Amino acid sequence: MSLELPIRATEPPPNAVERPLGLAEVMYNIGALRKTLLLIALATIWQLYATRLDNPLLFPTFSATLEALGEGLASGTLPLRAAFTLKVLLVGYGAGVSLAALFTAFAIGSRIGNDLLETLTAMFNPLPAIALLPLALLWFGLGNGSLIFVLVHSVLWPVALSTHSGFKSVSPTLRMVGRNYGLSGPRYVAQILIPAAFPCILTGLKNGWAFAWRTLIAAELVFGVSSGSGGLGWFIYENKNQLEIPSVFAGLLTVILIGLAVENLVFRTIEARTVQRWGMHG
Repeated sequence: MSLELPIRATEPPPNAVERPLGLAEVMYNIGALRKTLLLIALATIWQLYATRLDNPLLFPTFSATLEALGEGLASGTLPLRAAFTLKVLLVGYGAGVSLAALFTAFAIGSRIGNDLLETLTAMFNPLPAIALLPLALLWFGLGNGSLIFVLVHSVLWPVALSTHSGFKSVSPTLRMVGRNYGLSGPRYVAQILIPAAFPCILTGLKNGWAFAWRTLIAAELVFGVSSGSGGLGWFIYENKNQLEIPSVFAGLLTVILIGLAVENLVFRTIEARTVQRWGMHG
């Protein structure tokens, strides 16, 4: 004899009433607002600490840095230096990404290519780009060629490594689906591997950008002048020699602001239109 128990529908507790979110909760759920408030808090701490220290040559106040930043923007010096740096960066970054794509395409097409990429990344990825500055000076001289050389090195290996790892992590089932549809060669890579591995690819592109950005600023601090001009790194170095410390901090703040803008306006937009829209997580 079987004993059957009555099944009751689950009902919410009688006191469970949905309530609208308050203004503070709505504002807290906005990521951009939280980050803005965090930046304001950091700027306030900076201002208070520098005021208490009272040593402009060691640590200028946030207000003095903003004043120097405004003067640099008004005179056109900072925009010209930033444009110079970004122009060189885009050339080096594009060349590095292109080479990474070629290396990865060769790696997924043959075992020799796979072994070659794994060996080269193990050799050169841990090597700091700054360590190649002496060779860059010998081979390319003082100018943009040397800067682009170290940029390519800083971008190539992290992008190739992340892309290759992403391709290798694509599920066998998805690979089989592509083969069953008759895809091969570039079509197979473009329609199966790249969409499936895109979170890893995007991570590699972000890491490559970060490495390239800081490598370029460091390189410009050493030999960033070409034909009487220079980028943000050289702007920082020049003002350090002239003891214009607020301008040094203004240059550093410009580097930070450009980095934040690229991260939030470029990569976040790409991520929202691809990874998040596709429901993928890297």
